[in-house]
Amino acid sequence: MKLRTRLIVAFLVATILPLAATVWITTSLIDRSLGYSTTGELDRLSRTLEETVRQFYQRERDALKQDAIAGKATATWYFVADQATWPEGIRTFWNSGETERFGLSGTDGDRLDYMRRVENGSGVRGAQTFSRDLHGLRMDQLSSQLRQSRQLVESIEGRDLRRGFTVTLLLLLAAAWIISLAPLVLIAHRISRPIQELTKGLTNFASGDWSTRVETGRDPGTPARDEVGSAVDAFNRMADQLRQSRERLVQLTQIASWQTLARKTAHEVKNSLTPIRLTVEEMQARLKPDDRTFLDQAVQIVVSEIDSLERRVRAFSEYSSEPPVTPEVIDVNTLVSERVALLRPAHPETTYHLKLDARGPRVLAGADLVKGIVTNLLKNAAEAAGAGGSVLAATRAVNGVVTIEVHDSGPGLSTESTATLFEPTITFKENGMGLGLSIAKRHALLSGGDIALVDGQLGGAAFKVTLPAFARIHNHEAGP
Repeated sequence: MKLRTRLIVAFLVATILPLAATVWITTSLIDRSLGYSTTGELDRLSRTLEETVRQFYQRERDALKQDAIAGKATATWYFVADQATWPEGIRTFWNSGETERFGLSGTDGDRLDYMRRVENGSGVRGAQTFSRDLHGLRMDQLSSQLRQSRQLVESIEGRDLRRGFTVTLLLLLAAAWIISLAPLVLIAHRISRPIQELTKGLTNFASGDWSTRVETGRDPGTPARDEVGSAVDAFNRMADQLRQSRERLVQLTQIASWQTLARKTAHEVKNSLTPIRLTVEEMQARLKPDDRTFLDQAVQIVVSEIDSLERRVRAFSEYSSEPPVTPEVIDVNTLVSERVALLRPAHPETTYHLKLDARGPRVLAGADLVKGIVTNLLKNAAEAAGAGGSVLAATRAVNGVVTIEVHDSGPGLSTESTATLFEPTITFKENGMGLGLSIAKRHALLSGGDIALVDGQLGGAAFKVTLPAFARIHNHEAGP
């Protein structure tokens, strides 16, 4: 069973029993609550209240009318001549033709109004109004509440309230349960998917696919937010380290094979060159004076070529031996600046540019090895750029790794040459041995780093050297 399915099943088991208990307890409470009051009692209460209000209203009407007749209430006159300014209620009463009318006014009907028509023989025609305060009793509001009570009684009598409550409760609980289940399914998927990807990646990696990586779905450099993300990051780091270690082991194995071959080749060539030199010198010593000019020229050519072969043999002998490695703390910016200053006089027509990390990156490696690597790359770059060309040297420290990049504005490298760029070869160009990049590669590997071809920024070739950054462990090394 998949992890996502197990999480969903666990949620169902953990919630069904409490949900059933909640339904049972709630329905029981509804039954008991509905038992305390009946619709009949509510109906009788509403009718009694309605009758009380009606009697109160009738009593206040009679009292207001008697006060008006006895002259105890103050009258407000509305003459026909001013009919255009009458309130809407007075105008409606006058136009109805009624002799008298009672109405409510004030806030929610808290005042009782008595209106009567006045038409006498003296020519006075108009309406009188008398008002009476109902002592805070709001008749309109009370009438609305009584009307709502009657509607509620009729509504209750028209349906099964207990059944309605129960169905509504079940629907609400079911909706809440389903709504809570939906995010759980999403969370279960989000948790199980990276675990499935991690399991798949481990399986593929164990099967020999060293390029397998697990996608994190985050921007590079963004830290993981949970344990699963941390496990995925740890797997990817482990895979990268194992791949690099494997590649480094393969390269060191190849270098060891090349060293063995170089050692044997140097030995065999040296064994052949020695008798050749001795024989030619002996021939020169025994030759008659008449042929000495021609022979001297021939011997000079042969000896020169033998010297050239011996230089290459010595280079192969040096390549076949392991250089001493004495690790020390190296300021990379200082080293690169010194190498550039050293090579500038030899290439005065080449422009050098420096782009150094302001943090002053440092590495722990053999100083001679790193100097040899940087010198070789800068020299090759200057020769490739030529007169009027440019060389860029840049340093950078990121994630515990220090990089040194060298770019040139030369013609670049062909696709064929990049395939065997770091393999030891023999070249017959002036002062060239064909071992520079191969030795630089070996020195980088022996220093715990590597060297690789990258895209150039100046249009030509570019190389990047990676070395492990120096970890400042001791307090006196950490600085202020």
